[in-house]
Amino acid sequence: MANSVEFEEPFRLETGGEIICAESPSYACPTVSDLDADGKEDLIVGQFNGGKMMFYKNIGIPGKLKFAKGTWLMNGKKPASVPGVW
Repeated sequence: MANSVEFEEPFRLETGGEIICAESPSYACPTVSDLDADGKEDLIVGQFNGGKMMFYKNIGIPGKLKFAKGTWLMNGKKPASVPGVW
């Protein structure tokens, strides 16, 4: 017997009324993780030009995601990046 899987309708994530996008050629790799250890899953989106990643802090309440405006994921004083990406 095959299992049946149903998905919700797709939607675009927004922050501050703007759609979250990646730069061209846009091989985005979104993931969620509690990056700032506040108990809420934040959004990290890569690959931006040079392999950089954007961090979107979850400012919502439990069960309702809401993201702050994106900032570069930082490595010290410069944006973190994935080596070898255009």
